[in-house]
Amino acid sequence: MPEGDSVHLLAARLRPRLMGRIVVDGELRSGGRAGEPLAGRRVVELDTHGKHLLTRFDDATTLHTHLRMQGSWTVTRPDRSLPTRLWRQVRVRARLDDGHTLWGVDLPVVDLVPTRDERELIGHLGPDPLRSDWDPGEAVRRLRSRPDVTVRAALLDQRPMSGLGNLWANEVGYLRGLHPATPVGAVDVEALVDVAARALRFSATVPGAYQVTTGRTRRGETHWVVGRAGRPCLRCGTRVEARDDPPGPDGRSRRAWWCPRCQPAISTS
Repeated sequence: MPEGDSVHLLAARLRPRLMGRIVVDGELRSGGRAGEPLAGRRVVELDTHGKHLLTRFDDATTLHTHLRMQGSWTVTRPDRSLPTRLWRQVRVRARLDDGHTLWGVDLPVVDLVPTRDERELIGHLGPDPLRSDWDPGEAVRRLRSRPDVTVRAALLDQRPMSGLGNLWANEVGYLRGLHPATPVGAVDVEALVDVAARALRFSATVPGAYQVTTGRTRRGETHWVVGRAGRPCLRCGTRVEARDDPPGPDGRSRRAWWCPRCQPAISTS
């Protein structure tokens, strides 16, 4: 699933191919600057914040992109191109001075802005555990500021703490023994932030650990609750339950999973 760890790993994969390279031919094919040529720009930095990828150029501009659920990046060798069936989905094309070509496919968000204006696009994001400026105290403060919000909704909201998507919101809730509907004001927020941050960093930095939350790599056992509706909990054997949330502002519905025994609902009366 495309979450903060996904984008962190994507940037790590792209850096050896892109850093220091000059775009000799290419353009944006989506967003407010569609048609903008990219030729002549040198890539000087790839940065991430939460689920956002920031590709910075030497002319003090930044290409800001977001994968959401469908986007992807790929690099082809000098003698290769994308399959023709994907050409209509290309949103960014950049042929580099070593002959490789960078393709942004089906990206729902494409912005080219002055680097000084990046905060207009990502300034709302909360602290990111995968960044060097990670501030757990600030994440705790922001989460505590809305005690009536459910834990699940709070973890999905990128403003208190960025980088956690639906997979991690569910799995972190399980690891802390919290029912998805538990209000933030009823939980140990410091412990919640600590577990979430450690899980995201472990996934992003340890080989073979990407989005494996159980420590088991066997098919069907990599997650405690995600994707396990109707199946026995790997810890206690209770049937895992699931429900679909109402569609959010983006029109998409997200699924919540939980173990009724390991994550008991609390009384609100």
